Amino acid sequence: MTRKEELAQSPSLQDELRRMQNGEPYDAHTPEMREWRDEVKKLLNRLNNAEYHADSMADITREILPNAAPDIYVEPPFYCDYGNLIKTGEKVFINFGCIILDGGGVSIGRKTLIAPGVHIYTAEHPLNADDRDRFEMCRPVSIGESCWIGGDVTICPGVTIGDRCVIGAGSVVVKDIPADSLAVGNPARVIRKLNQK
Repeated sequence: MTRKEELAQSPSLQDELRRMQNGEPYDAHTPEMREWRDEVKKLLNRLNNAEYHADSMADITREILPNAAPDIYVEPPFYCDYGNLIKTGEKVFINFGCIILDGGGVSIGRKTLIAPGVHIYTAEHPLNADDRDRFEMCRPVSIGESCWIGGDVTICPGVTIGDRCVIGAGSVVVKDIPADSLAVGNPARVIRKLNQK
């Protein structure tokens, strides 16, 4: 049994993970939560320092992202908090330097392309400093099928991006983007509808 499997049986860890995934206030700094993320960091270190052997990289990627489609391709370096809260469809490509804070859950539809330097955040912190010292919350992010997320895009907590969208490089997505849209800017706004005949 791995240390991660042992930790998964801890009632206090299970309680914090349940709260986190349900969007409730939770404590990310309990010893078990920190140790869980440390175990993920060890796997990420292996991936990010692996030689370019497709089989070994694919094996490590599957260990980090057990809920991703088997054919996901991730270009290192790659960083995430938990890994198991990232779900993808087939043929998803994640390019260099992507960061996914996946505490609230991140779903990425099939054939979506993630460009270099994309940041996807589900974690958010209270505005009140006293509350911020005690807890944080998460909201899920959903990206549809056949999307292209441009370089250095930031996707904020709670955002849904519809199918077949293009998000322009450097954009900051703070609200939902409907399907078949080209969205750019900070904050990102829809400037054109796509795929219309």
